[in-house]
Amino acid sequence: MDNFCGKRLDGRYEIREIIGVGGMAVVYKAYDNIDDRIVAIKILKDEYLTNEEFKRRFKNESKAIAVLSHPNIVRVYNVSFGDRIQYIVMEYVDGITLKEYIEQQKVINWKEAVHFVGQILAALQHAHDKGIVHQDIKPQNIMLLQDGTIKVTDFGIARFSRMDNNTTSENAIGSVHYISPEQARGEMTDDKADIYSVGVVMYEMLTGQLPFQSDSAVSIALMQLQQEPRRPRELVPTIPLGLEQITMRAMQKNPNDRYQSAAEMLMDINEFKRNPSIKFNYTYFVDKEPTKYVRSGEPIQGGQNSARRSEEAEAERKKTINKSTAIMMGAVAGLVVLVIVIVSILAALGNRKIEVPNFINLNYAQDIANNDDYKDFEFKLVYDEDAVSGDNEGDVVDQDPKASEKVKKGSTITLTIAGSGAETIVIDSSILTMTEQQAKDYLIEKGLVPNKPLLEYSDSVTPGMVIRTDPAVGSSVQIGSLVTLYIATDEKETTKVPDLYGCERSLAEQMLKASNLEVGEVTEVDSDLEKGLVVSQSVEKDTSVPVGSKIDFEISSGVPSESSVDITVTLPSTQKSGVLKIYINNELFLTSGELLLDGASKTYTLKGSGFSNTYKVVIDDSTVLQEGKVDFTKKPAVVSDVINYEETVLLIDVVNKTRDEAVSQLKTAGFTNIEVVEVSSNDVAAGLVVSQNPAADGVKQVSKSTKIVLEVSTGPAA
Repeated sequence: MDNFCGKRLDGRYEIREIIGVGGMAVVYKAYDNIDDRIVAIKILKDEYLTNEEFKRRFKNESKAIAVLSHPNIVRVYNVSFGDRIQYIVMEYVDGITLKEYIEQQKVINWKEAVHFVGQILAALQHAHDKGIVHQDIKPQNIMLLQDGTIKVTDFGIARFSRMDNNTTSENAIGSVHYISPEQARGEMTDDKADIYSVGVVMYEMLTGQLPFQSDSAVSIALMQLQQEPRRPRELVPTIPLGLEQITMRAMQKNPNDRYQSAAEMLMDINEFKRNPSIKFNYTYFVDKEPTKYVRSGEPIQGGQNSARRSEEAEAERKKTINKSTAIMMGAVAGLVVLVIVIVSILAALGNRKIEVPNFINLNYAQDIANNDDYKDFEFKLVYDEDAVSGDNEGDVVDQDPKASEKVKKGSTITLTIAGSGAETIVIDSSILTMTEQQAKDYLIEKGLVPNKPLLEYSDSVTPGMVIRTDPAVGSSVQIGSLVTLYIATDEKETTKVPDLYGCERSLAEQMLKASNLEVGEVTEVDSDLEKGLVVSQSVEKDTSVPVGSKIDFEISSGVPSESSVDITVTLPSTQKSGVLKIYINNELFLTSGELLLDGASKTYTLKGSGFSNTYKVVIDDSTVLQEGKVDFTKKPAVVSDVINYEETVLLIDVVNKTRDEAVSQLKTAGFTNIEVVEVSSNDVAAGLVVSQNPAADGVKQVSKSTKIVLEVSTGPAA
């Protein structure tokens, strides 16, 4: 591995020291002599310059970060992909990894953990909005600054979810302790895989432990698929229940049971911050085959011989695993093979067949449709009018495949339903005269499926009665369709307005929708915040408003409403008085009182807005002291192209004067840069000026800072 310390890249980046070494790259601290700042440079290791896979991952990281601009994501400034060196120039983050902080603190205070997770989620929501799934969220890839700011780093195996659906070329597996079950199986991942990893990071911060631990990476991956972790409160009882619920929801093995977006999880985090005693209506660990626990001292079935055989079998199993691992590690280069083995094993596990339940005699609308117990199957309905007998209309009379057969998850089960088989049915207006229960019974009788009813305020409909349906009354809908009932209530349902300040527009809109609020008018205003971030909202955060209310908000244009900068001006030294004026874009900005023009320096503050502004400083409307350009879109404003005009005076002749007399006369005239050189001379007496450079001719005007060299005689040479 080449060490670049002390070298300069592209004549610009001065490499100072190594600050990190990863699997495929080395990170250096460097100085950017053009932009005058400290940066971090990630350089691909020499041995991977010819490895197309590592080069692809390295370029993928630069692509991922380049489209991201968020205060909680490390910024990229420049990239270079040459044949001999490839590097990414990034924001230098002066801090430690979150992993180092966890190891220092052992267990992180839950308030601090919530603060960190909120920033991680904000960063991920920004990335997900750009179509980027990180795929390797872990504390080692999260930097913590001294002020508590979080920076998400290392997008080396990130995937552009909206651009690439190739599971082979772009498939990657993150760190095994933090990967989601779908990553472990080698399946296509989306942003919910990042949510799972955030849950694991949160679990580790709150408990000081990883949810699954083993000496074997394969074993850990299997645990991610098959086992449930201990609840955080079992390890640290002081963790609030609501925070435990958030953590465990993020870590659900089925992606559909997790938070569906970082914004949704952030909503619960913010709700918890407002009320740490909150309890969410989440349920977990619905285990159809509960674990059997053995109390201390209770005999195990089979006695000592059985226990001994179990120990021997376990020892033999461990021996076999160790031997297999040794062979794998010896045959190929370690981790690459291990990852392939994990993906292969877990992909096979993901293809395990499941048993088909018995659906016969169940009512499709009441017992099967919208039932989470059967979410692993798709259903195709076939109707048989001749199968109707008594009150069995709508019941399943046959199924294919049969009960107890083994099929793959997601397989289609054909159900034969007793009934006329009418493809559509019209929702009758009579439903508007029914109570909630009557309406549910009516829908089931018609072969439709009642969805979860929703309350809706009404001052004209009796509470408890149906106001409307979705699909609407009079609509023709297919048999088995979901129908939502809106039930009248005389109480206006309210919700709290979320805090939108500092959020990106897309995140703010999702937060409003998650709170059952409507997005109102969005306007752009000048602000000190980064472009696109929310500056203000029409209703203050935590205010209770009716559900469905519209909330307006303003987003930053990225341009400060006003900015300022200090400039320093050197006055002439005529010892007279004068008036100084400053013009911005040829309009008078400032006028001083009478000033003594004694050569002193004065500092003035320029204020304004916008780009491409010019300024000029003059004395007595004639002598221009300074002019340049000023950009007020930055804060502080940036001054450029500055020209300082120096006062010129007549160059006096001091030849044949004594050394002291010559120097004194030049200083009195205002010259500040005088150099005396002694020379031997046969023609000029010692101590007198032989010559001066530049020479005076009685008309030459030069600036007072001009260097004047005097040659003073030391007499004849010895």
